[in-house]
Amino acid sequence: MAAGLHGKMALVSGAADGLGAAIAARLAADGARVAVLDRSAEAIALSAARPDMAGVHFEQVDLSDAAGIAAALSRLDQAGFRFDILVNNAGGSLHTPRAFVEETDEDWARVMDLNVTAAVRLIRAIVPGMAERGYGRIINLGSKAGRYGSLFTGANYVAAKGAVQSMTLQLAQEFGPRGITCNAVCPGAILTPRVERLLSERQTPEERAAVRNAIPVRRHGRVEDVAAAVAFFASEESGFITGQLLDVNGGQGMAS
Repeated sequence: MAAGLHGKMALVSGAADGLGAAIAARLAADGARVAVLDRSAEAIALSAARPDMAGVHFEQVDLSDAAGIAAALSRLDQAGFRFDILVNNAGGSLHTPRAFVEETDEDWARVMDLNVTAAVRLIRAIVPGMAERGYGRIINLGSKAGRYGSLFTGANYVAAKGAVQSMTLQLAQEFGPRGITCNAVCPGAILTPRVERLLSERQTPEERAAVRNAIPVRRHGRVEDVAAAVAFFASEESGFITGQLLDVNGGQGMAS
């Protein structure tokens, strides 16, 4: 259990299933009061029924809709949420083509909107309250793809995650004097159902085995691996760590 989350309030985007749900459940288990934004009513219903999500507050919202985000945050404010922790988890390649020449302007716009613009909107809305209280933890979900390129997603997703990671560094500089840290967790291939589907579509079993065998720890990541890293950055213990990009990829990509 990470220290310093009791009494804290956390907002996690895109968190009704997969990696986001694991992050929300971990923060709740560590004592935070957690709110989740997600567009899928079906996923919200399933997640809300999970024992480890008891007490988590869900808001259905399309994160590409600026007005919808503002309305959801207004409802959360009325419910008494004053966020100390923001986790920008919403993202993905949206199954757009991997080949650069096949990606349309719409493919680029959709991926940038979900991965970058949604995070910008949430940070813009949440940071003033953090600054007023002199405390905040912003954790952005980057990606191995944004650090080292990708074997199965396209340039639009790689560029979007690279933008999130670079933005993290700048925001750490700007917000640090106000008591707010900003870090990014950069997962490798975490075997959520969505990633499983994408890998099965774009790689043969032999290619998948070769990728796994190239990972020093000889396994793909689990959602719990990423949730643990996010929980650390969300804690008071991480208060002297900001502007960092933490690789969670089993050693598949390394930087000195």
